[in-house]
Amino acid sequence: MADTNNVAPEMKKSLSLFNFFTIGFGAIIGTGWVLLVGDWMILGGGPYPAMIAFAIGALFLVPIGMVFGELTAAIPISGGIIEYTDRTFGRPLGFFTGWMLLLGNAPLCPWEAIAISTLLTDRFGAFPALAWLRSVKLYTILGADVYLWPTVIALGFAVLVIFLNFKGAGAAAKLSSFLTKALLAGMILAMVISFFVGSPQNGMPLFSQATEVASGDPTKATSFLGGIIAVLVMTPFFYAGFDTIPQQAEEASEGLDWKKFGIIPALALIASGIFYLICIYAFGTMIDWHEFVKSSVPALAVLQRINIFFYIAMLIIATLGPLGPMNSFFGASTRLLLALGRKRMLPESFAKIDQKSGAPKTANLFMAGLTLIGPFLGRNMLVPLTNVASLGFIFACTMAGLACLRLRQTEPKLPRPYKVNGGLFGIICAILAGTIIIALMVVPFSPAAMKPVEWMITGAWILIGLVILLVFNNREVRATATTAS
Repeated sequence: MADTNNVAPEMKKSLSLFNFFTIGFGAIIGTGWVLLVGDWMILGGGPYPAMIAFAIGALFLVPIGMVFGELTAAIPISGGIIEYTDRTFGRPLGFFTGWMLLLGNAPLCPWEAIAISTLLTDRFGAFPALAWLRSVKLYTILGADVYLWPTVIALGFAVLVIFLNFKGAGAAAKLSSFLTKALLAGMILAMVISFFVGSPQNGMPLFSQATEVASGDPTKATSFLGGIIAVLVMTPFFYAGFDTIPQQAEEASEGLDWKKFGIIPALALIASGIFYLICIYAFGTMIDWHEFVKSSVPALAVLQRINIFFYIAMLIIATLGPLGPMNSFFGASTRLLLALGRKRMLPESFAKIDQKSGAPKTANLFMAGLTLIGPFLGRNMLVPLTNVASLGFIFACTMAGLACLRLRQTEPKLPRPYKVNGGLFGIICAILAGTIIIALMVVPFSPAAMKPVEWMITGAWILIGLVILLVFNNREVRATATTAS
């Protein structure tokens, strides 16, 4: 059997630095900034504690972004996280790191399809002229109604993402670029409206408890610092996505400046942080924030009160928003599956590349099937997967930090066009950041501790991984023995 580990496939070299930035930025910024900005204010006790928490969260994760930058610039291959950990900690940890990152990426594709269907049902369906969107109910699953036309339209969006990814990384990158511009337009719209109709006083006092809220619990924090911490523990989920950048590094355009590439993951994080800060401030100061959070989906409700055309514009942008993460996580997940196939940790069919488009064929088919399931599942089906995805993502980030540190020792002469700012101290900061976030998620009584159903999903995923590792590791051992004989 031929060794495919080091064979360079015919992947199209088409991605520029800007493409990589939009892939990461689009994966991070979806629709949460529109749908959940009110929840962030309630949790923190006002827009200002929420803003501080998101600023700290971005800075907290920047060292991890720089670690990915160093590793990817040094080893620019698809699904690189598997290679980094395999060559530093061995095959089992290499597989599990990729397997956990796949848990952090793949479920978000159907999740985003559900988000589109939900927006079409709840928001567009509320317009009298669009009432037909809710005219044909298919079924109810876990208490959520699923309607025909929102499902069909969401499937159409999903098919678009799938089609572009089958055409190759370049086509998918064009969608990310367009969506980045749409998201920026939404941010600018919110900022301009706040400037003309709002006031910084609407976000005052710096901390106060919101007792009348549209949904969920009122503010539980009792102090300004407590409000910041309450929001801070959930920010990693809303920054997840910069890890999609390294997974497609093999498709970088010829002559790409890898030294500049190294800072792209951290730059995507910082830009996303600035985006979040502007949006929280803009929505939190349009009207008194205590009044703001009394509405369901307050960002859209307040715009509807101010101007119906602004509301419709933001609603369209919000509906397009999930396409960014869906597109980025689709591409990243297929590259992880590709890497697992190359390493013979999954069937080798996952390593097949389409000769014309340079896209991974079997991996794309697998992710297409998973994504198309999403609109049929209902809004409540994948809620537990948010924390599960966060754990998979941050576990892989922590392993990347450990791999970066170990590679400095085991392969000091490895060409590194970009190195983590701060040297070993910067790498250690990345490892500590990941470890702290994992601890917050797994230690009982932590504000971000995972629930029993989330542990069940994680446990099942790990068990499946163990079976796959056992089966394919035995095959690899037999293949190696046959080759040696």
